[in-house]
Amino acid sequence: MNTATSAAGRDGGLQPRDVRTLFLASLGGALEFYDFVVFVFFTAVIARVFFPPGMPEWLALAQTWGLFAAGYLARPLGGFVMAHFGDLVGRKRMFVLSVFLMAVPTLLIGLMPVYATLGYAAPVLLLVLRILQGAAIGGEAPGAWVFVAEHVPQGRVGLACGMLTGGLTLGILLGALMALLVNAIFDPVELVGWAWRVPFLAGGAFGLVAMYLRRFLEETPVFEAMRERAELSRGLPLGRVLAGHKRAAILSFLGSWMLTAAIVVLILQAPTLLTKLHPELAPAMPLASVAATLALTLAAVGFGWALDRFGQPAVMAVAAVGLVAAAFALFGGAAVRPDLLVPIYALAGLAVGAVTIVPTMMVRAFPADVRFSGVSFAYNTAYAVFGAATPPLTAYLARLTPLGPAFYVAAATLVGAAAVLVAGRTRP
Repeated sequence: MNTATSAAGRDGGLQPRDVRTLFLASLGGALEFYDFVVFVFFTAVIARVFFPPGMPEWLALAQTWGLFAAGYLARPLGGFVMAHFGDLVGRKRMFVLSVFLMAVPTLLIGLMPVYATLGYAAPVLLLVLRILQGAAIGGEAPGAWVFVAEHVPQGRVGLACGMLTGGLTLGILLGALMALLVNAIFDPVELVGWAWRVPFLAGGAFGLVAMYLRRFLEETPVFEAMRERAELSRGLPLGRVLAGHKRAAILSFLGSWMLTAAIVVLILQAPTLLTKLHPELAPAMPLASVAATLALTLAAVGFGWALDRFGQPAVMAVAAVGLVAAAFALFGGAAVRPDLLVPIYALAGLAVGAVTIVPTMMVRAFPADVRFSGVSFAYNTAYAVFGAATPPLTAYLARLTPLGPAFYVAAATLVGAAAVLVAGRTRP
């Protein structure tokens, strides 16, 4: 058997090479999400140093959030371009490029002059760097899922996607911990003066290390086999996805809605929503948020293992019930028992680990020659649509009823679960 033999054709356990690949992919994914979300934790400081001192605070914050949103808008474009070349010239090249395009802008944000030096050129330059970050992350997650799935045996695809998803969510935790550390060490004057740069410099440096380490990864056996057999996609891979794999694209899009709702509402948005609805929860919220994110990271791996052991339909059925129950427990039970906020939020984080099911379903839904493009199109389109619409919609629902965000998560979960179950009945 030659070296191009697909790892996906093996049914045994993980080999040392597979473990190394999963580790480096997960590490890079963590750094990618760390770099992206750390911007959120320092929004107030960025608003002060990148806009005129006399500008109203609300206007500076609004423009800073606009800079953050620009990264999301760039995700689909970056994802489509990287996926195109990933299907034509190789997964590894795009896998290395994505972390490079994330690390360099992050490092430059930590080094760039602010408004006091450049004037309005400073926020314009920051906008450019944010667009580059968004383009990078648009290619990182889909590319990483495809890369690891094509390296491991068929019976370990769920575990591979789970480890990668756990690595991505770990980046959120690392970003939060870095923010807590910087705010604890430096006083407000130091923070505004220079200390806000520390998280970006650290993220950029670690990203460059991840890029260097990824250079030693091998191209996926699946892609090598296609290249040897001259089976690589001809023409525009995305065009082939839209022409011949609409069903897989639609189901993956709907499944990604569940992923987006779970992550955005229950992990990223819940602390703000809950403390506004129930101010008495504010003191325990930082610890609860850390517990939830850590639980999510571990559960993502556990759900991946369960997918390989019990199958997609059974795990999805259990996960859907757990995710809906967790959403109502968090937004309903936490107010009744504020003393139990930490364990309730941790259990919600465990339930959110079910999002591992979505990338596992997506990499199985598309044939290898257009897999990168198919996954990237569905995931990035869904994230751009629902990532932008979910926060204002759930904030509005929360004003109608404290359980409004839970109803939204439940709706997305039911639709996503149905899509996953339907996709599980067919293979490309």
